[in-house]
Amino acid sequence: MNGKQNHGPGRWLAATAVMLVLASCQGETQQSEKEKATVRVQSADVVDYQQRVMLTGEVVAHVQTNLSFRVSGQVTEWYADVGSHVTVGDVLARIDPRVQQADVRSSEAAVRSAEAQVRQATSAFERQKSLLAKNSTTQEAFDQAQTALRTAEASLDSARAQLGTSRDALSYTELRADADGIVTVRNAEAGQVVQAAQTMFSVARDGPRDAIFNVYESLLFERPAEPKIGLALVSDPSVKAEGVVSEISPTIDAATGTVRVKVAMDSTPDRMTLGAPVTGFASSRPMKLVILPWTSLSELDGKPAVWVVDEKNSTVDLKPVTVATYEKGRVLISDGIAKGETVVVEGAKMLRPGQVVDVIKEQAE
Repeated sequence: MNGKQNHGPGRWLAATAVMLVLASCQGETQQSEKEKATVRVQSADVVDYQQRVMLTGEVVAHVQTNLSFRVSGQVTEWYADVGSHVTVGDVLARIDPRVQQADVRSSEAAVRSAEAQVRQATSAFERQKSLLAKNSTTQEAFDQAQTALRTAEASLDSARAQLGTSRDALSYTELRADADGIVTVRNAEAGQVVQAAQTMFSVARDGPRDAIFNVYESLLFERPAEPKIGLALVSDPSVKAEGVVSEISPTIDAATGTVRVKVAMDSTPDRMTLGAPVTGFASSRPMKLVILPWTSLSELDGKPAVWVVDEKNSTVDLKPVTVATYEKGRVLISDGIAKGETVVVEGAKMLRPGQVVDVIKEQAE
């Protein structure tokens, strides 16, 4: 026998195994380095946030009256146009009064007729009364005369009431201002046939003024820090005033999705005339919030979430958060993030829980 042993195959298998292990380790290292992501992060800072709202509205009258004729007819004249200042009692328009004048004449004739009947019935009653005292007539004839007198007097009262109604109807052919103010709407035209209660004029009464704003519904849930609303004239912001919310519409405008809000002004500068555009300012109550760029926002089970970095081992984890509000370019977080936590603000699209990352820190806003 040959004293040398043949170790060729064994050594070859051992060398092959070592090479496979080394290749596997090298592959895992390369794969790990390949999956390691670089992200930009920001340290969460809790701040006292106060939302400031600025809206544009217009100045309107505190009280605006719609005026209309109480009777139907054809408009013959009108005397006030939009922008005219009127005083109480001024005639604004007239309709053709001939029908009402004829009714008055008819009612006056009915009153004269009723008065004649009363005089005749009174004479007959007095005669029957004298005859009854002398026993020259019957009780039945006296009672009939008394009934006829009472009927005539009732007819006279009815005729006089009808005359009063006719005269009122004649006065309604003139449309008069019921208060001092400025005409804002005129619908009356000469020759136009109008119906009773059809609006002819709108008059903005002199006195207090309001500012009207169309406010998005979400803003109504945030109460302002102060009850006073600041107002400024758009054409000259140095002209300022203050007011309080006096009325909120119970419905939402279907076209704009806004709610009509009225602010009663404490005092009205002379330059804040009717229809003048004004800007309203209000601030919400301060809240403790974390402000982050919108790029930091992700999703977890259909709800908002952000990626948080564990600085000990440089791994990331997804945490659900509560968003207080969204603003242009940023989100305001009210819950879910503690002060000082490291939040991924850029590069979060391809992350997975537990992944190791390289971080680039950014300054908080």
